[in-house]
Amino acid sequence: MHWNKYKSNLSLLPTGVQWLFFLFTNTVLVPLSVGHALGMNAADITASMQRSFILTGLLCIVQAVWGHRYALMDGPAGIWWGLVLGIISSAPAMGMNPASVAASLTGGFLLAAIIGSLLALLGFLKLLQRIFTPVVMGIYLLLLTFQLANTFFKGMIGYNAGGTWDLKLAGLSLVIILFVSFIHLKAKGKLSQFSLLLGIIAGWIAYAICFGSSGSMGAASADNTAVWQWMPWGRPTFVPGIVMVGLLAGLVNMTNTLTSLLAADKLYQQQATEKQYIRSLLFTNLFSVAGACFGLIPFGTFASSIGFLENTKVVRRSALITGAALLMLVGLIPALSGWLALLPMSVGSTVLIVAYLQMFGTALNPLGRTALNSKTIYRVALPVLTGIGIMNIPASAFAGFPPLLTPLASNRLVVGVILALGMENLVPWSQFEPKATSLPASK
Repeated sequence: MHWNKYKSNLSLLPTGVQWLFFLFTNTVLVPLSVGHALGMNAADITASMQRSFILTGLLCIVQAVWGHRYALMDGPAGIWWGLVLGIISSAPAMGMNPASVAASLTGGFLLAAIIGSLLALLGFLKLLQRIFTPVVMGIYLLLLTFQLANTFFKGMIGYNAGGTWDLKLAGLSLVIILFVSFIHLKAKGKLSQFSLLLGIIAGWIAYAICFGSSGSMGAASADNTAVWQWMPWGRPTFVPGIVMVGLLAGLVNMTNTLTSLLAADKLYQQQATEKQYIRSLLFTNLFSVAGACFGLIPFGTFASSIGFLENTKVVRRSALITGAALLMLVGLIPALSGWLALLPMSVGSTVLIVAYLQMFGTALNPLGRTALNSKTIYRVALPVLTGIGIMNIPASAFAGFPPLLTPLASNRLVVGVILALGMENLVPWSQFEPKATSLPASK
């Protein structure tokens, strides 16, 4: 019995390391990109990365043990990430410098998190569950899959600002995809569960052989800088326009939690209680407040975790907790942060592309159960194709919009979800669905 327990604990290490790479790859780009957009120096960006690793790891553990109690990643929310970068890029049009924008964003983060907590406690989640139908959930996951695939596809082919891409790098990425897919589909026993981890290890080695040690994720060199700097973005201010946009982003982020838990329900074959939803939102907002005080964007539950779980077939919370603890260790030891940041962008992006293929199927499931014809197809096609259309329009095309609306109008996920919510709750689609015909009684 002791030997079986020992083997079980030992098996947590590779699954935990696999979770570590998933958590790391989904976290590291956020403080890097936001730090560069705000013009932060290398030491400040490194400290921001370490804080992000520590708080993300701790939040994942807290959620798995006391919050939603699922093996789902909680980290820097993608909806906030895109919004923050959009607002920073629009700063000149708003007559603001990066420092004033950063202070205003801090105020928006804090206010959105506090109001989100109050809404969760006052029962807003019940309203959200009523309007967030299976069709809206499917559209949300579909657009999220497209958004993530677009981001990581550019990473795997080495797409740069000049509009060119690296054929040799793209070829290596294709080999990694085939390697990971082959292990996942053909490997016997538990080996298929580690397809993503094996893909990262083999891809990293292959990259080093083909390209040397260059092409990392671009982290600043780690040092012993003070990590816990209080209010590094300045004293929070409350600009009405940024606060309004932030509150809307906070509401969309709440739907992200709802989507993630509904999808996890199907995977775990159980139903989360109302208390699980409320605890999840409260912990998310609590950490978002803490993150805002240390110069981090708000947190959210990652619906993309569903694709990772479906790919690895490891749904144990202990595996996530192990990976999250390792991520905290990486944040606490600057040398480890610097070493993991050497993981080539293309390798991490390629493996995540494979993980998110499974989420595409998760998005299609609720849509496949919807009766579609020449009229009801609009409820799916209009939000999805509008979102994809915005995805292919350069940000410069939105220059004519009011500055504070630009981040929202240019975000395909927000626009698609708003369209889907409006159409689902304002149009009586049941009137356009084919009526079930009863068979004549047999004589």
